[in-house]
Amino acid sequence: MLTMPDFTRLSDYDYELPRDLIAQQPSQQRGDSRLLVLTRSTGEIAHRRFSELPDYLRSGDVLVLNDTKVIPCRLVGRRASGGLVKALLVPPFDASGQVRALLEARGKLQPGERIVFENGELAATLIAKAVEGGWRVKLAHSGDLAGILRRVGRAPLPPYVHRAYPSEPERAQDIERYQTVYASRDGAIAAPTAGLHFTPDLLQKIAASGVEVVRLTLHVGLGTFQPVKTDDIRQHQMHAEWFEMTEAAAQALKRARSESRRIIAVGTTSCRVLEAIATSPLKAQSGWTSLFIYPPYQFRLVSALLTNFHLPRSTLLMLVSAFAGRETILNAYEAAKREGYRFYSYGDAMLIL
Repeated sequence: MLTMPDFTRLSDYDYELPRDLIAQQPSQQRGDSRLLVLTRSTGEIAHRRFSELPDYLRSGDVLVLNDTKVIPCRLVGRRASGGLVKALLVPPFDASGQVRALLEARGKLQPGERIVFENGELAATLIAKAVEGGWRVKLAHSGDLAGILRRVGRAPLPPYVHRAYPSEPERAQDIERYQTVYASRDGAIAAPTAGLHFTPDLLQKIAASGVEVVRLTLHVGLGTFQPVKTDDIRQHQMHAEWFEMTEAAAQALKRARSESRRIIAVGTTSCRVLEAIATSPLKAQSGWTSLFIYPPYQFRLVSALLTNFHLPRSTLLMLVSAFAGRETILNAYEAAKREGYRFYSYGDAMLIL
């Protein structure tokens, strides 16, 4: 009997990517991105446009969206000395105004320091270092915090999307485009990027074709993007992220599974929720998941996966490798590079069937 490699080394998920293929801006129009279609069973690849996605869907399919909404929680502030501080607020915000914050500053920050952000509508006093990293801070503001963040906050773009000090039009564009058109529940610090390609018209066309569109929520946090630092990936511990499944969504998935209809996850976040609940009865539920999917893994609910192209050595690349096979995925990535696809959050999409 042949023994298949287990691919548990971090180096198994490495690949080279030219910098000019890392998308720095969203497509000119939402939905204009390219779509690489990968057939798992054969490794066959087709190069299409995202607007042609309905060609690969059929009546009875269930398309599962993550409706989390990104909070514009990246801020720039000043210390009393005038020194610059960059901050990322990490929800949840508690009733007392305390929140975890990741802070960047030149000098050493001290408990008790006060940082004033943007136009002075928001300030934060440093309380203590947080056990999970960063600081616990207490916010001070007059008026609605969500409204203030919408006015002065920046989209929490990943570090490979370079925005030193965006102009107001750039800030507004990122807040709009680093958000799905169906986002409805505040709580994420990163977008479920596979969903960024959809337009309302495309979703309407998909639903009209007999595809059942189901929504769930996973508030994307630091866990999704936490780097893997262990050479043996099995030793990596995912940070937990909060999810919710409504009764209507659970019943739709239950019917689809009993009727052997395809369940298509839009994004790795939707995929993780579906697989996290797959071992229990399908019913309304909420909670925290730290599910880490890597090869080998037996998928229980997900039949197809729509996703973007992911960073080397990332848990997301490991998840898609578990779904389609490591070598199949890396071969598809090489094809995408040759064809000039745009990679990562603002990049193009891949449909894995």
